[in-house]
Amino acid sequence: MLAFLRRRRPALLLLLLLIFFALAAVSRSQPRPPDYGEALAKSLLYFESQRSGRLPHNQRVAWRGHSSFTDGLEQGVDLVGGYYDAGDNVKFGLPMYGEQIAGAGELAHALEAIKWGTDYFIKAHTHPNVLWAQVGDGDTDHYCWQRPEGMTTSRQAHKVDENNPGSDIAGETAAAMAAASIVFRETNPHYSRLLLHHAKQLFEFGDKRRGKYDASVAAAKGYYPSVSGYNDELLWAALWLYKATDSADYLAYVLDNAASLGGITWAIAEFSWDVKFAGVQTLASMLLMDDGAKHEPHRQILEQYRAKAEHYLCACLNKNNATNVRRTPGGLLFVRKWNNMQYVASAAFLLSVYSDHLWAADQTLGCDGERVDPQELLRLAKSQVDYILGDNPRGTSYLVGYGDNYPLRVHHRGASIESYRRNKGFIGCTQGYDNWFGRRGPNPNVVVGALVGGPDDMDRFKDERKNFMQTEACTYNTATLVGALARLSSLDLGDTDEGVNSFDLSSRASI
Repeated sequence: MLAFLRRRRPALLLLLLLIFFALAAVSRSQPRPPDYGEALAKSLLYFESQRSGRLPHNQRVAWRGHSSFTDGLEQGVDLVGGYYDAGDNVKFGLPMYGEQIAGAGELAHALEAIKWGTDYFIKAHTHPNVLWAQVGDGDTDHYCWQRPEGMTTSRQAHKVDENNPGSDIAGETAAAMAAASIVFRETNPHYSRLLLHHAKQLFEFGDKRRGKYDASVAAAKGYYPSVSGYNDELLWAALWLYKATDSADYLAYVLDNAASLGGITWAIAEFSWDVKFAGVQTLASMLLMDDGAKHEPHRQILEQYRAKAEHYLCACLNKNNATNVRRTPGGLLFVRKWNNMQYVASAAFLLSVYSDHLWAADQTLGCDGERVDPQELLRLAKSQVDYILGDNPRGTSYLVGYGDNYPLRVHHRGASIESYRRNKGFIGCTQGYDNWFGRRGPNPNVVVGALVGGPDDMDRFKDERKNFMQTEACTYNTATLVGALARLSSLDLGDTDEGVNSFDLSSRASI
């Protein structure tokens, strides 16, 4: 299993930033009314299934055991810990995020999930200009089907440094640590300051030594290539550092580089672990809504950020004259056939956050001349989450462990093989494929809270272990879903949409 900084990092970064955001017409089978609180609790539990290293005494996922004690040993660094990004055993760094949750009874578990990731980031940042970006090798890892507790694949660690830069992963990690510093500011001020210290160094490193991480870490290119480059991550990091420090220098960076780094030129219809522009544009545009007087001198540029943010939101709402996000017959936003749920969850998250800020500022969304009320954004977010939880043509919950009908054959090494706690016998590299991967029965272990890739563009889904495009789950899928669930769990919906039309401003997202 690869130990990601890039792959795991985006996921953790997403978890960190997105949880923070949350705090801070087809005939369908009859689903049960959604219980967003239950779904939220199970989503947070998923991250315990993905832990690498020595598990804590309060580990709730009992079928997992300690793993990967030698990560970084060959290179003389301690890289034990972090998260496995998906159903394999590699720790990639780019897909993680940082955030907080409040008012849903899961704050302690959310903080644990964040800190497990940020502790690893601190370990991985061994020098101001050195960041260990990945542990493991995707090629050898995919050749084997083994539990993380007994894997025999390569645990070689890969880094970015002054001679082999990685501005995207440095910026993404800086953003996550800056956001997490806000989360821990009151409960753990020393840790908050430590995170901010690392975030500042990483941002400076990424900005001054520019380059794509997958050009420096060849092992990552085939699995988490940085298609969008590093411009969006640098802006993302600067924005979160501004939120964490209130330093005019970071705001100036976002404003001065708005055009050159693509913040006000790219109109994007997706938000993912790689493409952060929609998140950058949304966060920047909310500065005017949250404190218009303070940011009035910068209105011209911030309004340009807002125009691009609203292009994304209007595309999700199907209200752009040109580019809109496709939908399945069942109403699911559809971007790509491979792991489409990451785009659905991230859209639901940004829609719910932006709707709160529009409502608080007594504003509406502009879509090609049409004014859209904030409730409509939240209704779309709710519809996407409801689809995930089972309100869809198949009546299938794509959140594992939620409801009565969810995927049983998730593409996940640890879940598909008998628990190490029950059977400590060695399972060889190809033995796992021979004895476990090809089994038609359900996985012996349930990865509760995992959000799988989901159905195709016609709402079709095959619950098969080999169908990795649809049945593999990733940490960055669940990370953004956590944010949306936290928002929806604060609504008293019952069996209607009344809660969407009567916002409780005291529970709105605070970022």
